[in-house]
Amino acid sequence: MALTNCNISVAIVYASVSGNTKELAEELYQIFLGESVNISIYSINEFSLEDLSQYKAVAIGTYTWGNGEIPREMRHLYQAFESIMRKDITTAVFGTGDSCYPMFCGAVDQFRDMLYVHTNLAATLKVELLPQEQDIKRCRKFVEILLLRASMENLVM
Repeated sequence: MALTNCNISVAIVYASVSGNTKELAEELYQIFLGESVNISIYSINEFSLEDLSQYKAVAIGTYTWGNGEIPREMRHLYQAFESIMRKDITTAVFGTGDSCYPMFCGAVDQFRDMLYVHTNLAATLKVELLPQEQDIKRCRKFVEILLLRASMENLVM
């Protein structure tokens, strides 16, 4: 798969309050490093919305706040994607949560639904609390699907 990915630039942009989503973002970053892509990782506070157009693919990581809500610091990113119609940007969304809450990873679901309409949504990944060994296979699949979809988009363009 690496031969088809060499020209793809990917950003991971995440928000984390407990450290769980940051841990998941870092795990995904390590997997991306094994591929032939240009990968960058940013906490939401480090990412400039003006840089969105520099990336072929964006993986968004979010925790869920309150009753399934998008965290305040992620709203600007959500609104930026919501205001564009860019099917040439491949996206994926991931997050961590606690299934004892009725809206488990609700922010992931909200991002997913919006990204499906406004971008080329490739994958969604939800992880219970802190990523565990059994989640690694799912993380690899998440990266694989995102890169495959972004590569296919390159062939179409």
